[in-house]
Amino acid sequence: MENNHVHVTAPSSARVGLLSVMAAGLFWGTGGLAGALLAERSGIEALAVAGYRLLIGGGLITAWLVFSGGLRALRTGPAGRRRLLVIGVVAAVFQACYFAAVELISVSLATLVTLGSAPLLVIVGESMIGRRRPAGRMTAAAGVALAGLTLLVGGPGDTSSGSVAAGAALALVSGGGFAVMTMLAARPVAGLPVLPMTGLAFCLGGLVVLPAGIVAGNAAVELQPVNIALLVYLGLVPTALAYTLYFAGLRSVPTGVASLIALLEPLTAAVLGALVLGDRLGPVGISGAVLVGVAVILVSNGESTTSGRTRRRRVAAARRQS
Repeated sequence: MENNHVHVTAPSSARVGLLSVMAAGLFWGTGGLAGALLAERSGIEALAVAGYRLLIGGGLITAWLVFSGGLRALRTGPAGRRRLLVIGVVAAVFQACYFAAVELISVSLATLVTLGSAPLLVIVGESMIGRRRPAGRMTAAAGVALAGLTLLVGGPGDTSSGSVAAGAALALVSGGGFAVMTMLAARPVAGLPVLPMTGLAFCLGGLVVLPAGIVAGNAAVELQPVNIALLVYLGLVPTALAYTLYFAGLRSVPTGVASLIALLEPLTAAVLGALVLGDRLGPVGISGAVLVGVAVILVSNGESTTSGRTRRRRVAAARRQS
């Protein structure tokens, strides 16, 4: 009976996972502002920002693992090494395609296509893998989120039809990369914990993207205190911390739910843009922000209810056996 009491009072892993994914979305929302300030102050290319983000974020995690002895205890087999390689390459493609899309079209449209397509691709992918239809709540939440994201970030702006097509295609590839990372990270590999996976894979991704940024143009950052602080923040909070929380949350939160909660990123970025940069959302943008918030609450409450029912069924079954 004492054991049953522990099951009732202990916080569920699903609830902790939800909070982890929500925190990741909020932290990601600060990354756009930090990256924009870094690019504006130093004049570096968008690809260089992406490369620094991955390399510094992965490097900070790896340094912590070396300091704490986490790497010495790592015993990963061929499956783990393949996972590191795939996550690293996918992260590089995801970041590179997104920032390349930003160069061709507006940040708003690149964000719309990337983050709008990712939850839909995850839901479709998981439905095909599991050979089941997505739940009605998920479908409704995805529709509400897509509508809200469209209103929140706006339209394509002043760009030619050719650049819009190319930029939208790159953003769609970026959204697919995020969807693949989400589905892969939700499937643990024996001997490869979340922290080493994130750190080592992102180091690899940064080593892939940063040279491309150097080839594309200026990647040199003047070592001023503000620039150093922006680099450290960009690598630490919206990269190392956010992705570690997101990947850890995926161990207990369904991938479709997590990808929809990740839409807290543009919502946070829009709020910060209004507060820090003086951007005006307007009635349409505010309506979009509300819809995105409603979608996040819809899937979060649904997941909490489902996990609560599952936990109560397990406790009742344990009591009947005792």
